[in-house]
Amino acid sequence: MILYIAEKPSLGRAIADVLPKPHKKGDGFIELGNGDCVTWCIGHLLEQAEPDAYSPEYKQWQLEHLPIIPTEWQLSPRSSAKSQLAVVKRLIKQASALVHAGDPDREGQLLVDEVLSHAKVSAAKLATTQRLLISDLNPDAVRRALGLLRSNKEFVPLATSALARSRADWLYGLNMTRAYTLQGRKVGYQGVLSVGRVQTPLLGLVVRRDADIEAFVPKDHFEVLAHIITAKGEPFCAKWQPSQACQPYMDEEGRVLSRRLAETVVSRITGKVATVTDVSHKEKKQAPPLPYSLSALQIDCARRFGLSAKEVLDTAQSLYERHKLITYPRSDSRHLPKEQLALAGDVVGAVLANAPELVEGCDAPNLALVSKAWDDSKVDAHHAIVPTAKRAALGALSVKERQLYQHIARQYLAQFYPHRLLADSEINLCIEGGVFIAKSSVEKRAGWRALYQKTSADGGENNRQAAGQQGRGDDGSDDTDGVQKAPLPSLKKGDEADCSHGELIARQTQPPKPFNDATLLAAMTGIARYVSSPDIKKILKDTDGLGTEATRAGIIELLFKRGFLSRQGKNIVSTPAGRGLIASLPEVATTADMTALWERQLNDICQKQLSYQGFMQPLIAELHGLIQMAAATLPMALSGIAAVVKGAKAPGKTFRRGAKSTAYRKGRKTGAAKRNGYKNSGASSDANNMASSEGNSQGNSRRNGYGGGKPGSTSTRSRKTIDATP
Repeated sequence: MILYIAEKPSLGRAIADVLPKPHKKGDGFIELGNGDCVTWCIGHLLEQAEPDAYSPEYKQWQLEHLPIIPTEWQLSPRSSAKSQLAVVKRLIKQASALVHAGDPDREGQLLVDEVLSHAKVSAAKLATTQRLLISDLNPDAVRRALGLLRSNKEFVPLATSALARSRADWLYGLNMTRAYTLQGRKVGYQGVLSVGRVQTPLLGLVVRRDADIEAFVPKDHFEVLAHIITAKGEPFCAKWQPSQACQPYMDEEGRVLSRRLAETVVSRITGKVATVTDVSHKEKKQAPPLPYSLSALQIDCARRFGLSAKEVLDTAQSLYERHKLITYPRSDSRHLPKEQLALAGDVVGAVLANAPELVEGCDAPNLALVSKAWDDSKVDAHHAIVPTAKRAALGALSVKERQLYQHIARQYLAQFYPHRLLADSEINLCIEGGVFIAKSSVEKRAGWRALYQKTSADGGENNRQAAGQQGRGDDGSDDTDGVQKAPLPSLKKGDEADCSHGELIARQTQPPKPFNDATLLAAMTGIARYVSSPDIKKILKDTDGLGTEATRAGIIELLFKRGFLSRQGKNIVSTPAGRGLIASLPEVATTADMTALWERQLNDICQKQLSYQGFMQPLIAELHGLIQMAAATLPMALSGIAAVVKGAKAPGKTFRRGAKSTAYRKGRKTGAAKRNGYKNSGASSDANNMASSEGNSQGNSRRNGYGGGKPGSTSTRSRKTIDATP
């Protein structure tokens, strides 16, 4: 009997649907017409054992117990999954051959492998176990996947990497959380101070942004525009480019701070001759935006529809599992395998049948075009999120489901439209010895952009840039390049024109913007922007950023649950408790460096360049030092701050410009957390950080919480109980 072990029931049913009938449904499995069986997990059937499983004394939270480091790791059945685990183990023993059908990611690999290990599958049976990789639940796609089975042995390094990450997060999160929670009690903070490899650097990112907003002092700066009229009477504007001689009157970003200097330039150029010193014209092609990864989808939908990361993930999961209208949603890839080009006709046909409004007023998609999205070298276990070939009436979908489907479908259709074509021009002029530049960018062919022109509110980053929209960056920088959308006059080097007058433009620097759902997700995926170390920056650019596609939404929600973040309208800000925690922790715990190094090493395990022990031993040595540091200092920045009860609105004052928070001031005075600007954040997640969702393919935690109960208590507590602790 061949046994197929899926990650969850929906996948199990999809597999069974294309295998021999008639089917006989059992309790937790489906028996096929040929005697084979399909069963499934329900997320993780096993979880890391509670600390008291290693020693009863660990029921109490006490500093002298830390760090808790198991010598032999134990897993225990999840209480809600014991019956299904028994079903799977019984079927494994009966099976002559096994097929691993976990989700196509690191966590999906570990999830089923740990069940096989727990069931003590023989070496001979493990050697013949096959791996089934499914990213589309429609019958044709499942059949294709069944025809491409691989040996599960190929994925041992992937499972080892996932196991190392899981145990490392357990060690770091459990020990750091207990240490700082216990120390927090000594200064009167009664809540759980959860610390995690990803959640804490993310919190640090928000705290630092809030502090920069609070400390921001506006600064005036000035620009000069020359209004030019050609000999043919054609008007245009050119922007002054300050020379080296102006450096004493400029800031480090090249902005002129002296009004008098700018006024002098205005008076000197008014009524003077402008001589053309250089002219350039070039055409620029813009490729269509790549199909979505989960994070890219979450960012775009937050901008356009105002949806939270969790709402996008849950809705996408429904489109995948329930409606079978999109492929696997927890993907970190934005590319597609070339073999899927053969399916493009069916997929495009389904999209046009399901959502014909997407191409209204546009040319028909050209299936002969092959965009840069089709790249085998950039596709591993899973590919970008795209529509499936299923045809369905979208009226049966919820509003959110319909919005997401159309958003994903439009991005896929864009791959079959030509490049957008822009004509970029630049004219350099000399006026009274000063340099002035006029720039323009004019669309000559809309190409793929025609699909988006009806939705001017589209929030996609690629699309906003392609549309030439400008504005202030999230960090408060001004985008004032002055690129004009109208064509510049036809001039050549040596031509002369008149400067009718100069115009002084007074501007004021703006504070960084508070984070919102879209920008916080963008910061997590592009965390390298907030890191100063070139080496760490490179590592983070080569990895997925801070957290994984599957966990980012859960990590953000966890920080709200803990009372470390709160919402002010659409903005996400840190609370006094969140700021106090960051001020109390060593810098290494609040920045990206450690996470980046971990992620590089975990990738090395996947590539067979590092062993499991080579990763774990240095980590344990560093953990000893961190716990000693925690025990040696009190988190005074948390003194007087009330913990937030789960579900309650975070109390306390929020950051206001000009009014420094007590927690932040205390942290700076005590030197508890030294800061280096935006040196921040990390790369994987907190598998066990009090209901973190790292590795969760369903959105609920697959692993146990930190267990043990309240500090000083003797009762064992479930994760749900701990989460409710004030």
